[in-house]
Amino acid sequence: MWWIVWLLLFPGLVLWLAYQRASLATATITLGALLGAWTLAGTGPLWLKIALWALFLPLLLLNLSPLRRWLISRRFLRVYKRMLPPMSDTEREALEAGTVWWDGELFTGGPDWKKLLAMPPPRLSDEEQAFLDGPCEQLCRMIDDWDITHRRADLPPAIWDFIRRQRFWAMIIPKSYGGLGFSAYAHSCVVVKIASRSGTTASTVVVPNSLGPAELLLHYGTTQQKEYYLPRLACGDEIPCFALTGPRVGSDAASMPDTGVVCRGLWQGREVTGIRLNFSKRYITLAPIATLIGLAFRLFDPDRLLGGERTDLGITVALVPRDTPGVTIGRRHFPLNIPFQNGPVRGRDVFVPLEAIIGGPTMAGQGWRMLVELLSVGRCISLPSISTGGCKGAVYSTGAYARIRRQFNMPVGRFEGVEAVIARMAARVYIMDAARSVTTAAIDAGERPSVPSGILKYHVTEMGRRVANDAMDVQGGKGICLGPNNYLGRGYQIVPVGITVEGANILTRSLIIFGQGAVRCHPWVLKEMNAARDPDRRRGVREFDHALFGHIGFTISNAARSFITALTLSRIVRAPVHGPVGRYYEHINRFSASFAFASDVAMLSLGGYLKKKENLSARLGDVLSSLYLASMVLKHHENQGRPEADLSLVEFACRSLLYQAQEQLHGFLRNFPVRWLAFLMRSLIFPRGLTYSAASDQLNPRIAALVMNPGEARERLCKYVYRTLEPGNHLGLVQEALELAVAAEPLEKKIRVDGVKTGRVSALDLPGQIREALAAGVISEAEATLLREYDRKVMAIVDVDDFDPRELGAAPGPTSRPA
Repeated sequence: MWWIVWLLLFPGLVLWLAYQRASLATATITLGALLGAWTLAGTGPLWLKIALWALFLPLLLLNLSPLRRWLISRRFLRVYKRMLPPMSDTEREALEAGTVWWDGELFTGGPDWKKLLAMPPPRLSDEEQAFLDGPCEQLCRMIDDWDITHRRADLPPAIWDFIRRQRFWAMIIPKSYGGLGFSAYAHSCVVVKIASRSGTTASTVVVPNSLGPAELLLHYGTTQQKEYYLPRLACGDEIPCFALTGPRVGSDAASMPDTGVVCRGLWQGREVTGIRLNFSKRYITLAPIATLIGLAFRLFDPDRLLGGERTDLGITVALVPRDTPGVTIGRRHFPLNIPFQNGPVRGRDVFVPLEAIIGGPTMAGQGWRMLVELLSVGRCISLPSISTGGCKGAVYSTGAYARIRRQFNMPVGRFEGVEAVIARMAARVYIMDAARSVTTAAIDAGERPSVPSGILKYHVTEMGRRVANDAMDVQGGKGICLGPNNYLGRGYQIVPVGITVEGANILTRSLIIFGQGAVRCHPWVLKEMNAARDPDRRRGVREFDHALFGHIGFTISNAARSFITALTLSRIVRAPVHGPVGRYYEHINRFSASFAFASDVAMLSLGGYLKKKENLSARLGDVLSSLYLASMVLKHHENQGRPEADLSLVEFACRSLLYQAQEQLHGFLRNFPVRWLAFLMRSLIFPRGLTYSAASDQLNPRIAALVMNPGEARERLCKYVYRTLEPGNHLGLVQEALELAVAAEPLEKKIRVDGVKTGRVSALDLPGQIREALAAGVISEAEATLLREYDRKVMAIVDVDDFDPRELGAAPGPTSRPA
């Protein structure tokens, strides 16, 4: 029966060669050697040996490239071209935008952790730290959010002037042009701090530092444009806005109805060749006070004045001064009681010279490429930073509130249900901060991560929504009654703003994350597509053959990796880091292989139809996102020096994300339309069933304790929140009460045990109990003084505002504009 052992060696060797990603030639030589050895020295039926040689012969022939191209690749290329979905110019430019970073590693099925772990942790320079500690701290001190959101519906003139003078709008502008020249990480940290204080102010600060005139000028502007506009933008002489979104098509640039026609016209008394613009835009942040409008429109050249053959030149971006005849700035929008400056912009027969095009006439028609290349960076910084800052503030306040607010003679945060809510809030903030800090560090290292920008935009803002909901649940009436003492309400209201702008979250999830990642990050798909579109037929077949068989080997390898790692519960994977977090590296590798395999089967079997199956695409996007965010958590833990106190947060975060990856793969397989392929994939992805579990309830009290007790872990999680102790800063005040709670709680217990239970104290309210306990000798005068002070501070925090009915209307007034 030794021949059975020989026979079993073949599938085992095939699996191992596939797992090791052996080349076709290596696999052929290895299998041929084993088959030859068995034929010469092994026992077994002759018919079986002949059958195995018959199976081996096609494998041998596949190594003959000319024959393989003639028999297989050439024919399959014709089928592939029919399967290939049509691609517009805007889609192609979006796919080519940015760079492939860690997202590409996750598509390989075996990410190279050395690349991620070798990246230096983000650090603030002395100058950047001084800005956070100085002007940023001072700006936060000036903010009265109730005054901004209710009384003025605007920032006060002093804040407008301070933002301009301290160059908050110039963080991305180099020092050579008068800007601050900050790193992406510093830019993000500034926004986090401001957002923990005021969403309105943070929104006002981010726009000029995100996608807009300054960034477009830096990358594409002519020398003359840079030298004129950038210093003016840096010092606030020009206030920019960027007009993309329109009332009919949103931000769908391909269908943009706003037009510019190349023609002759008068500009500053001279007849020049220029552009006559007609446009209608809305939702434009800073538009009501802007002096310089970055405008996206579709450019036409019917008389071919630019000298080319095309009359429809495509999306173009130009700079239009506010005072240009024909420009109309509309009245303000009012987004959910968060009154940052936002409104419509319209133009009728607006004439500007060709030099208004960013980059000059040579950049006519290049607007969409410009936008998508820069959009990825802005989406990685602005919206994730605002969400993270707001959520850090929510966790900071909720942890303290849950400690000082008592029900049934115990802090509400010590009830199991509330502990669970606080734990998931803290874990989500840890994920958000990890994604924000590690991704901005990658930007500072030269990356322009396009797919991660979609991941951060969608998931960080969605987690922000859930954290805001949880904070409101824990703090109850304190959160829902608006007024000067409410530090949650406006943050809760601003959540849908971040979810809506820069691409709706639903479409980001269902179309962009996987749709862009599958083509751009995959090591073979884009090569196949380019080969299929190559006009040189012979070269196209050769390149397609190389990509096709590389892709086939890649898919087989990931199928083997998925099966083996799932069967062994990832024990076969070698983690780059040892210790309590090592297993999460192993599980990410396992799900990376499963994700890559499922993606390949879906793309191969459904082809262009996958583009229409948005729910399948969304689930695969969720898997990719979960793996990316879990990787960011592990890198963030490394960057912070692996603090042991944070292990519960890391475990909760990673387990939640990897459990989500498992469940989304499960949902993908349940809904995959080709059922026999779904069965095959399930047998290779989940051979032992759904084995990965979510975070244990045992983590909840440990994590809740981190944010309900003063200490390094709480401060590390909520780093950069504005917590200075001063009147009007609620985060500082709740922290002060939390620190007093450490000393006050034992005294309160002493009153209950030695006073109330013995009958020496009969008062029902704490002030009365303090008075009676002092008289009975249960506590000392010093202890009574501490308790009274603590009670006073707690009641000031839990108190909510009330109003005369006449106070509840925001008084209309003129727009406050910087001097």
